[in-house]
Amino acid sequence: MAKRKSKSTTIYDVARLATVSPATVSAVVNGTAVVSPARTKRVREAMAALDYHPDHIARSLKTGKTHAIGMVVPDVTNPFFPEVIRGVEQAAGKAGYSIIFVNSNEDPEQERRGLEALISRRVDGALIACCDNTTATFDLVSRRNVPTVFLDRVPLGVNAIRISTDNFKAGLVGTKHLIDLGHERIAIVAGRMDLSPHVQRVEGFRKAMQEPGIPVRDEYFRTGSLSSETGYQIGKQLLQLERRPTAIFCTNNKTLLGLVRALGECNVSCPDEVSVLGFDDFAWTENFHPKLTTIVQPAQELGRRGMEMLIQQIKMHESGEANPPSAYETVLLEAELKIRESTAPPPSVGLPASGSLAESLPR
Repeated sequence: MAKRKSKSTTIYDVARLATVSPATVSAVVNGTAVVSPARTKRVREAMAALDYHPDHIARSLKTGKTHAIGMVVPDVTNPFFPEVIRGVEQAAGKAGYSIIFVNSNEDPEQERRGLEALISRRVDGALIACCDNTTATFDLVSRRNVPTVFLDRVPLGVNAIRISTDNFKAGLVGTKHLIDLGHERIAIVAGRMDLSPHVQRVEGFRKAMQEPGIPVRDEYFRTGSLSSETGYQIGKQLLQLERRPTAIFCTNNKTLLGLVRALGECNVSCPDEVSVLGFDDFAWTENFHPKLTTIVQPAQELGRRGMEMLIQQIKMHESGEANPPSAYETVLLEAELKIRESTAPPPSVGLPASGSLAESLPR
């Protein structure tokens, strides 16, 4: 199609050029109905040829909808959340929604201000990964009657619609893997205990240790902020113990990086001397030698399904339907234990494995 441009181009001009009805153009633009691929292609080509851009402000004034979703995440530098965002964007794009992001930087007040700003922009709904376990954010969206789905980090003890990894099972399975290898001196480097995923992972860890009667030693149980520096400092403390652990389970990817650094500085061979089990799976997990054994969360699926759940909530909200009790149940997605090279039997069991994480660290 030859390109034409007009400041007064309307939906009727697009329909005429694409040889479809204005209703079909509206359905393509707004994602309100299923349109055949052939017709969708013609409409998109006509819009490009005419340089037509929908007036979202006028549309929102007419319909009361902005086709915008607010998304609050606690830390965009954590590699887990960009993967979640990718899944959200995939589902949102298919449904004709745009996403407005807020990064709370793990700050409850910044989370509140960001959420207030999103609500003032009249977003149709919100996806929220909380920065703590308090109910303040849930109370805010409830008061303002905003359709909301909580992702990954969810407020505990409230009737919220939420989706997360089955963190209890992930902690259980990961710890059992270490126990099955013959480890008993197992340390855990957990995150903040005011965050639901880390609370649940620790509960899974304790359950796995309890079943064979392995005690959780105080000096092997460490918690802290979600940072590489925390992992480094805790790692050094654990490795300098007179009776150091033979395996370390790190429940967060950022602290895992710090732990790996500590192993290198302390000249501790992994897994010959200490096995390491991490959480989350990104390109860098295979860049170490040996490659890291990790528990893999379905981050993109979590984002995609969370967005689909929110779309359903928005539709129910628009129709005036009340949420049935079953709608408040948490949706849990299974994590996968990806066994690589950083976990092996302890030094006293079987032959030592080859490789050292220290060798993979920059000098």
